[in-house]
Amino acid sequence: MKTLIFNGSPRKNGNTMALINMLVDHLEGEHKRVDAFFCGIKPCIDCRYCWKNTGCAIKDGMTEIYDYIQECDNIVVASSLNFAEVTGPLLSVLSRLQTYYCAERFRGETPIPKQKRGGIILVGGGDGTVTCAQKTARLILRHMNMKEIAPDVVSHNTDNVNAIDDPEAMSGIMQLASFFNHK
Repeated sequence: MKTLIFNGSPRKNGNTMALINMLVDHLEGEHKRVDAFFCGIKPCIDCRYCWKNTGCAIKDGMTEIYDYIQECDNIVVASSLNFAEVTGPLLSVLSRLQTYYCAERFRGETPIPKQKRGGIILVGGGDGTVTCAQKTARLILRHMNMKEIAPDVVSHNTDNVNAIDDPEAMSGIMQLASFFNHK
């Protein structure tokens, strides 16, 4: 089993990484993590190359990610929240998935034939909600051929309680690992 994790947090020892690490500790098979803040993947520039061609005109680390998306079984979108949305760098990386939308919409192709299972991990505090980030993550997962998306793992009180000490989040992580491990 192969799992791809898109990480939108800049904090290497923060709440989002604590939940990702807990998930990885309980996952079977291999995993690959894309750290949006540090991966050097450029955002989509709307050049429209993908309207007529497979892939992307930008040649960077995303090429390897496209290959892993094709072969993996599970995909996770994990992010801390900024103003009730996934982080900007994560949105920039995920904008490069526009090629999949264009394959379907403009070229009439199925860009990812292998169905996947998806998961969402959202972490934050403050006075916003997680609704917008949930919708964004679900939209992204849908364009990567998700057959099922697990219940979201949310820790939204991290101003007061670390995610690792949030019983609902910890339970959610264990359920997500089980969801991925037992097809």
